[in-house]
Amino acid sequence: MEHGSLFKVIVPGRTEIAGNHTDHEGGHVIAAAVDRAVTGVFERCDGFSARIESAGYAPFDVDLSHTDPREDERTTTAAMVRGMAAQLIERAEHPCGFVARISSTVPSGGGLSSSAALELVLCEALRVLWGAGEIAPLEMARLAQRVEQVWFGKPCGLMDQSACALGGIQHMDFSDDANPRAEAIDFDFRAAGYAVCIVAVGADHAALTGEYAAVPAEMQAVARELGATRLGQLDEADLLAALPRLRATLGDRPVLRAFHFFREERLVEERARALRSGDMQEFLELTRLSGTSSAMYLQNVSVAGAAGQPTMVALALADELLGRSGACRVHGGGFGGTIQAFVPLDEAQRFSTAMDAVLGEGACMVCAVDHEGVRSEWM
Repeated sequence: MEHGSLFKVIVPGRTEIAGNHTDHEGGHVIAAAVDRAVTGVFERCDGFSARIESAGYAPFDVDLSHTDPREDERTTTAAMVRGMAAQLIERAEHPCGFVARISSTVPSGGGLSSSAALELVLCEALRVLWGAGEIAPLEMARLAQRVEQVWFGKPCGLMDQSACALGGIQHMDFSDDANPRAEAIDFDFRAAGYAVCIVAVGADHAALTGEYAAVPAEMQAVARELGATRLGQLDEADLLAALPRLRATLGDRPVLRAFHFFREERLVEERARALRSGDMQEFLELTRLSGTSSAMYLQNVSVAGAAGQPTMVALALADELLGRSGACRVHGGGFGGTIQAFVPLDEAQRFSTAMDAVLGEGACMVCAVDHEGVRSEWM
């Protein structure tokens, strides 16, 4: 079949509906793709290098003949390009150089998984341009996760990439590394009378990789003390039985983060049942409990010792505006970035205006679910 010379890929960002820092521990999450996306337009070129032109950034080149991770590229887009090339080169029938023009409506560092979406844009583009064959959405997600962990340098779980790749609202189980599972949830927040709002708090979490990395590190330290590698391999009873020893050996924060994991695991399952049964009020109450657990036990709302606490201020304001009519919680990795709020439709405009007045124009984004996930076409 004939096609044009340009290849276009669109990948949505994602919002975490339930499961705050449970995916990397082999737990369960609910996440949804949203109507904010990273778009890439690709064109083959001579040689074997990638030219990346991103709106608002200086263009750069990556030599694709060298694909080992580079320390000087950690946390950069160049690392993602190099890493995805490394992932797909062995599958490729006709690898080639390319020019990529990238644009995005997913705010960078804002907790909507702009990095996962970009990784998947690169994966889909190289899959087609290089003739790497069919790759199922969850396998694409695993390739993107490895790029983020090994080349980009962020110890992420698999939720972000999976939600972006699949689209829709997905209830995901990461207990088996080799076989993650996802089941779509048929629920429409708008039909239930609620807007899903993501509020940028005015702090970029992109510079807080160390704070983020400490969460899985501390959870897994607890797991190792109990003879496992991840908390998902244990029961809460194991934690309770060893509590004095764990506090003496590891300190209190890892123990509190382990408490959060087990509590959030229960809340994910309960929220999945609430959505499947159409019980929005039960979902809201469980979401409030999840937000409390993240703030008190997981402690990913503010950075210890920092003068500012923008996420906590945003949560306090949202809670004051919503009362019992809605729910709010820290969103994604935490430590800055965004909060999430479920707002009655008839209050959404007032809520957005009030949040913007404090946090800046456009801080509050009303999001819709994107049901497509990764898609591409020749132009």
